[in-house]
Amino acid sequence: MLSYLLLMVLVLAALEIPLAFTLATAETGRVRADRLADATRFSSLSGPALRVGATGPVSAELDRYAELYGLNAALVDRDRTVVLRTPRYRPDPALVESATRASLAGQQSAAPGLVWPWNPEPLVVSVPVSENGEVLGSLIISSPTNRIGRTTLSWWLVLAVIGMLAVLACVLTAFRLAGWVLRPITVLDAVTHEIAAGDRSARAPHRVGPPELRRLAASFNDMADALSDAMERQRAFVAHASHQLRNPLTALRLRVEELGPSVTDEDGRTEHRLALEESDRLAEVLDGLLTLARAERGADKMVVVDAAAVAISRVRAWQPLARRRSIQLNVSTPAIPAYASAAPTALDQSLDALIDNAVKFTDEGGKIDVSVYRLDGGVAIHVRDNGRGMTSAQLRHATERFWRAADAQNISGAGLGLTIVAVLVDVSGGRLTMRQAIPRGLDASLWFRVPDESS
Repeated sequence: MLSYLLLMVLVLAALEIPLAFTLATAETGRVRADRLADATRFSSLSGPALRVGATGPVSAELDRYAELYGLNAALVDRDRTVVLRTPRYRPDPALVESATRASLAGQQSAAPGLVWPWNPEPLVVSVPVSENGEVLGSLIISSPTNRIGRTTLSWWLVLAVIGMLAVLACVLTAFRLAGWVLRPITVLDAVTHEIAAGDRSARAPHRVGPPELRRLAASFNDMADALSDAMERQRAFVAHASHQLRNPLTALRLRVEELGPSVTDEDGRTEHRLALEESDRLAEVLDGLLTLARAERGADKMVVVDAAAVAISRVRAWQPLARRRSIQLNVSTPAIPAYASAAPTALDQSLDALIDNAVKFTDEGGKIDVSVYRLDGGVAIHVRDNGRGMTSAQLRHATERFWRAADAQNISGAGLGLTIVAVLVDVSGGRLTMRQAIPRGLDASLWFRVPDESS
């Protein structure tokens, strides 16, 4: 729109400035022609006045002329002596001198050449008074330029109004054109953010805007459909495979358990125990994959939960294991409910995964603090321990699927806990932050939005 406006202003300036100059020139020329015609008529009557001193007829004419039109005139002989003049004749001496010199040389003259609205100088015209080819003197008329200035200014105001109307029409046209061109792009940008935020059903309208943008919107929708279908099939495959593998895995574990009584030597019992542990670990991996696939679906509506009550509940559930490992597990919550908006069971599962990790990696006699408080217009839940913690490099990989630190390979787990937490928090529109605790340990923070008033 600014481009169209700038172009329109330049075009109007290129047209209206020369036109304004032309109008001022035309108005000045018209008045100059009238004054020269009047001066020529009076000069034809002024011959006797300069030759024999008969000034009566021409004096009466000049007085009547000045009274009717408010103009002033003077008759000057060849010696530049004023022979006759009207009562209010007070011209600029410089202009009179120039006009007199030209007319005594046998030429008509008019000054200034162009009258501007802001120029107060009068228009002075002069014509020679001649008889039988001999120049006897000069007839000078001094005309005020107020009327010329007002007329020229009126024309300029008309041009300015026309220009403003043209600019207004250009702005309205450019605004509609820019809206027609850019509105589909704005909508496409908004739909892109909606899809990035987890709304896989968002699509861009493809029947508005220029043909190129319509094709772009249609192509974008096709791409979004293909990606959504591929992701849905991937999640469905993971969920289906995880679910289908549980039954044969359960049957396999039962068969391995039944082999226990038949194993008599120490090495066999060790191998039997390891086989059971591996089957349990595989079951844990399948459960994690199934939970992850359900969390990534992101189709659940948000629910309102009391983060403080959930934190207290999960801490109570983990207290027996914490006491068994001689770990102090504390919880701190506000006195009033701390309502948060999250996906169903997202807060419960996230706290379970974080507390589980904290219990696993905290030594006996350690301490785990769970705290709930309001922060940045939302609700924050911190799980902080004084265990071994993570390095900066490990924190960058902590939420990757199946990733486990080199020093944690001998600790039970599938490497999916923090991944599930990250997905659940993202689906809920919150954020997961993990940092090193001081002096040691890990500080994991969950943040969820406060529910809208309507919910």
